[in-house]
Amino acid sequence: MNALDYLQFVLAPQVVNGLALGVAVVLVALGLTIIFGMLDVINMSHGEFYAIGAYAALALGAAGISFWFLLVLVPVLMVPLGMAAERLLIRPVFDSRDRHVTTLLVTFGLALVVEDLLKVAFGPNTQRPPTPIPGAIEFAGIIVPNYRLFLIVVGAAIVTGVAYVVYRTRLGAMVRAAAFDRNMAASLGVPVALVYAGTFAFGVALAGLAGVLLAPIYSVFPTMGRDFILLAFTVVIVGGMGSIWGAVVAGLLLTQVQALASLVISPVWTDPIVFGTMVAFLVFRPQGLFGRLGHA
Repeated sequence: MNALDYLQFVLAPQVVNGLALGVAVVLVALGLTIIFGMLDVINMSHGEFYAIGAYAALALGAAGISFWFLLVLVPVLMVPLGMAAERLLIRPVFDSRDRHVTTLLVTFGLALVVEDLLKVAFGPNTQRPPTPIPGAIEFAGIIVPNYRLFLIVVGAAIVTGVAYVVYRTRLGAMVRAAAFDRNMAASLGVPVALVYAGTFAFGVALAGLAGVLLAPIYSVFPTMGRDFILLAFTVVIVGGMGSIWGAVVAGLLLTQVQALASLVISPVWTDPIVFGTMVAFLVFRPQGLFGRLGHA
C-alpha cells in the first residue's frame, strides 16, 4: 500500500471516526462542564442522566413517537428531573464545609440508584434503536454513514448555540456573574437560587439530548453512562474545569489521539494514553487548557 492509499483508506477514515466520537464525547461533557463551572459541583450522576435520556428515547420511540420529536421532547422531560435532583440532593449540602466531597458522594450514590433502577425497569441486555438516517455517502473514497455525519453537524450546532447563550446573552451574563461571585450577583438582583437550579437542569437536559443522539450509534444498556462519563471527565479536566470551549477542544483532540494511536499500537493502550494525558495536565497544568466558566 502506497502513501496515498494509506492516507485515503486507513488514516482518513480513522480521522472521521475520531471526529464523530469527539462530537459524541463533547455532547456528554458539555452539560458536565456547565454544571461544574456554575455550581462548582462534580456531578458523578451525569452519565446516568445521559442513560436516562437514551432509555427515554428508546421507550418513547417504541411507543411510536418520531425520533425528530424526541430530540425536543426528551430534553424538556429531563428539566424537571434535573430541578428535582438539584433541589432535593444538591441544595441541602451545597453550603456545607466539605461541599465538593459531599456533593460528589451524593451524586455518586444517585448514580448507583439510577443504574439499578434502569436494570430493573429495562433489563440488563443491550438494546439499539433503529438508525433514523440510514445509508452512507462516499467522499474522496471515504465512506461516511449518514447518521454520523448528521451527528457531527448537529453536535457542532448545539455547542455553538450553548456557547452563544452563555457568552452573548443577558441570561448567560447572569449565569457567569453568579458563577464568579454569587453574593455580589445576588446583591445586584440576580435570583441566584433559581439560576443554580436552572443551570443544573440545563446540564441534565443536555445529557438527555446526548443520550437521544448517541443511542442509535452506541446502543443502550444500564451501564452506558459509566462508560462515557470517564472519558467525559477527562475532557473536562484537560479542557479546563468549567470551560465550554476547553471541553470542545479537549474532546476533539483526545479522541483524535485515541483514534490515530490505535493505528500504531494495540487499541488496549489508547485509553491509558488518554488518561495519562489527564494525569499530566493535573500535575503540570491543573487549570487545563482554558479557564473556568465564571472567569471566561
